[in-house]
Amino acid sequence: MADASSALDEARRSVARACHGLAGEGLLIGSAGNVSVRVGEHVAVTATGVVLGRATADDVTVVDLDGEVVAGERAPTSELELHLGIYRRYGAGAVVHTHSPQATAVSLVLDELPCVHYQQLALGGAIRVAPFAVFGSAELAAKTLTALDGKSAALLANHGAVAHGPTLEAAVDNALLLEWACGLYVRAATLGAPRVLEPAQQEAVVAAAVRQGYGQ
Repeated sequence: MADASSALDEARRSVARACHGLAGEGLLIGSAGNVSVRVGEHVAVTATGVVLGRATADDVTVVDLDGEVVAGERAPTSELELHLGIYRRYGAGAVVHTHSPQATAVSLVLDELPCVHYQQLALGGAIRVAPFAVFGSAELAAKTLTALDGKSAALLANHGAVAHGPTLEAAVDNALLLEWACGLYVRAATLGAPRVLEPAQQEAVVAAAVRQGYGQ
């Protein structure tokens, strides 16, 4: 029990640190967004209304996979069902949800962010935009889970973005990569129609990466 408690305490601290880093990069603004990490049959997730750039371990609540609070004095984020759904369906290790400016801007215009740079292949290529639904709703969670099929990230129409990964570090990296890709698209679109990588070009990149052991 002591080891489990220690692991959950460290998870709460790691979520707070991740929030500080994401806020420093401009992806988390005020209390907009939420971050979680799974530890066994529990999830450490930011509490509702927390100013994320100043979050402490006490601002991170621990719930079980049914959403019941097992540690912490504050209610978990309103997007808890979204986080738990990603853990249940995709076996993620961590989830990052942001209202980051570039990703949110793209979500206002596109139904899908096309694959314009090979780095996007790390997220699954083109990124779907889940149709709009009210924040915190079961409808939003369901639409986002569908948009995430085969992907490590999705955009939420007129709302923001979500990314997941096997670890908290990976989920943060994926959120940063998605924001970069969205920013790249936004800047390119001011010059003209961005050129999209064709499926054959994407396959060639994957083959080259495998051949060279890139990223391993």
